[in-house]
Amino acid sequence: PTTHQNCVFCLPDSDLSMRTLSTPSPALIFPPNSPGFQNGRGSSTSSSSVTGETVAMVHSPPPTRLTHPLIRLASKHQKEQANIDRLPDHSMIQIFSFLPTNQLCRCARVCRRWYNLAWDPRLWRTIRLTGETINVDRALKVLTRRLCQDTPNVCLMLETVIVSGCRRLTDRGLYTIAQCCPELRRLEVSGCYNISNEAVFDVVSLCPNLEHLDVSGCSKVTCISLTREASIKLSPLHGKQISIRYLDMTDCFVLEDEGLHTIAAHCTQLTHLYLRRCVRITDEGLRYLMIYCTSVKELSVSDCRFVSDFGMREIAKLESRLRYLSIAHCGRITDVGIRYIAKYCSKLRYLNARGCEGITDHGVEYLAKNCTKLKSLDIGKCPLVSDTGLEFLALNCFNLKRLSLKSCESITGQGLQIVAANCFDLQMLNVQDCDVSVDALRFVKRHCKRCIIEHTNPAFF
Repeated sequence: PTTHQNCVFCLPDSDLSMRTLSTPSPALIFPPNSPGFQNGRGSSTSSSSVTGETVAMVHSPPPTRLTHPLIRLASKHQKEQANIDRLPDHSMIQIFSFLPTNQLCRCARVCRRWYNLAWDPRLWRTIRLTGETINVDRALKVLTRRLCQDTPNVCLMLETVIVSGCRRLTDRGLYTIAQCCPELRRLEVSGCYNISNEAVFDVVSLCPNLEHLDVSGCSKVTCISLTREASIKLSPLHGKQISIRYLDMTDCFVLEDEGLHTIAAHCTQLTHLYLRRCVRITDEGLRYLMIYCTSVKELSVSDCRFVSDFGMREIAKLESRLRYLSIAHCGRITDVGIRYIAKYCSKLRYLNARGCEGITDHGVEYLAKNCTKLKSLDIGKCPLVSDTGLEFLALNCFNLKRLSLKSCESITGQGLQIVAANCFDLQMLNVQDCDVSVDALRFVKRHCKRCIIEHTNPAFF
């Protein structure tokens, strides 16, 4: 009898393109020696350990029935249909929908039925790959080609690609996504520091529906813009062609004001923007941002040490649209900047001002009297905030749910009791490294029964 052998190809891209692709091997997802990659010791292998890296390989669809002689000796009980095979197709697809990309590839190799179910288009709206050793470029190429079988060169069902932490992702992998996935709506490549501006420009130019982009930790990315060809083609309306609403550029250390200017001019629909630790951004960059992006609801400039009260004046132009603001460790911000925010951004719900040592009780008073719907406030490491500031919060912000006072040296138990007596919905209170008594903590616990207290007092349980 004939025995089935997997068709394993370990070819360069030019050779691979001449084959008919079927099921990508799990070797695309796991390196040969990883715990998640199980391979027989004898027979056919599905990865190459010569270079010690994961390579792209392809397996043919499994046969309907195995014909190995040993199978014929199986008992009648072993030949009975497994319980899972009795489930209808729609139930199997529902189960498969919870599996990550690598596990779907494994399921496609079990049998002919699983192969057909695992490649149901409804299961391939998302590709999720993680791991530092994965050859992501090759994996994306093989997967997108398999998904393009019914619509050559175009993968219409893929909407989300998440390859966070894949350090071996390069511009080549992003080019594959840009060219094959015009319906892409969400792309996360955080921590992939090998990608550059050019590849990102290709993605945003060729994927007009892209709304969510996470390039945090991609230190080579300095701005977001259309390619030159796309700009010429779409001129003079090219500034409105990038539909990104959510942009995370945390830890993009090289981003400067001019790059932020370019981003603002091309991404005018931004509603969520995170610039944490973009240390070269200044007040001038925020001025550019406010000129073009007037719909921003959430903004973070944490650890941007050159942002000052003048930047807060620019941010205040968002007025009631602003709901979330993080200015943690921006040491140049004082009560003046807080007053701008409090006066114009009355619907603010979340403020993180940890480490802004220039903020005093006066700043907290402005905030409490004008932003009465505030739900979360972090003023940790603000040594000039005392019980007086807490009293203003307690008498005005009744909806407060989260309050962090970590390392606030001037806070005492009296201020905490005033807060607890008025803010019954408090759910989280951080008083680590604060000089508060056990009695004060117990008072908080009695009045705010759902409140989780983070503290450093060993006498309080």
